[in-house]
Amino acid sequence: MHVSILTREYPPDVYGGAGVHVDFLVRELRKLLTVDVHCMGEPRLGAVAHSEDDARLIGANPALRVLSTDLEMTGAIAGTGLAHSHTWYANMAGHWAKLLYGVPHVVTAHSLEPRRPWKAEQLGGGYALSSWAEQTAYESADAVIAVSNGMRDDVLACYPGIDPDKVKVIYNGIDAEFYHPDPATHVLERLGVDLNRPYVTFVGRITRQKGVPHLLRAGLRLDPSVQLVLLAGAADTAELKAETDAAIAELTATRDGVFVVSEMLPREEVRQVLTHALAFCCPSVYEPLGIVNLEAMACETAVVASAVGGIPEVVTDGETGTLVTYNENDITGFERDIADAINALVADPAKAEAMGRAGRERAVTHFAWQAVAEQTVALYNSLR
Repeated sequence: MHVSILTREYPPDVYGGAGVHVDFLVRELRKLLTVDVHCMGEPRLGAVAHSEDDARLIGANPALRVLSTDLEMTGAIAGTGLAHSHTWYANMAGHWAKLLYGVPHVVTAHSLEPRRPWKAEQLGGGYALSSWAEQTAYESADAVIAVSNGMRDDVLACYPGIDPDKVKVIYNGIDAEFYHPDPATHVLERLGVDLNRPYVTFVGRITRQKGVPHLLRAGLRLDPSVQLVLLAGAADTAELKAETDAAIAELTATRDGVFVVSEMLPREEVRQVLTHALAFCCPSVYEPLGIVNLEAMACETAVVASAVGGIPEVVTDGETGTLVTYNENDITGFERDIADAINALVADPAKAEAMGRAGRERAVTHFAWQAVAEQTVALYNSLR
């Protein structure tokens, strides 16, 4: 079978969990069948890249440029046997391929536009277009892969017109050979982190979804010995940047040991930061699975995370980390509970170490990419 993977992100331009998913899934799928990858952006090895810089759409809403690129991707995959799209950015290319070529279309649900209304701040009217593209593709897809049971519930709640039998759960995976404890400390030393003090870390984009301002405000309550290392990319909007910058300023005015790294570090360096952390913190308000939690667990690091979406299916509360209840009506309580969970591990580092060991065991045992690929191919074959 010839399968076309359609995605916005592909290495080296990966900025989110969907891109990580596609990267590692494709590696395993190529061992089992013929796969071509069509992505967006600059040319690169291993994929056919399609530029979003359509000269005819200069100054237009970014969503229009994405849909223009989807048209180009659709034209490029003539002759494929199956289209598999990832995120709304590529969903319409898969949908149009289904209509034009009569091939099955599989969608992997990494997130859902109705669950991310704050994207209207970023896309303006383009949010209505992205929502239309996602709904249209999902409702006509031959199969929808949900990356967790929580995500499956969300898909069916947001799009009740989808036949539940078409929505299959296949978890995200983790490359436990790459993500493993790294004894080196040169990256931390370069960043200025005091290796004689504990630190907690966050890795991810600054979006409403990831809850970074909540972690920063929780930082005001942390034990004075704790450092905070944020590997956080650029904020989605000017408003969120201003809010985040203000929270960082308030935090640094009251304590030392706050490190904010805005540039994207190589994965090898991220692995080192994860390894030596007392805990990885994931304060997301929405998270279909939270692949970065798996990365931390594979590095033998305890996790403190919000109990939203698919996170409770990854992080076992009290065993591989601590889950904190998110209540949008009690944000202060949520931030206090994050701080309390971190402080409890500060007071009991042996417990944090035990959680880290249990986390790696769980990551290795239950979330292997080979199994993810085999389940995905089985789904492909069922649609032939």
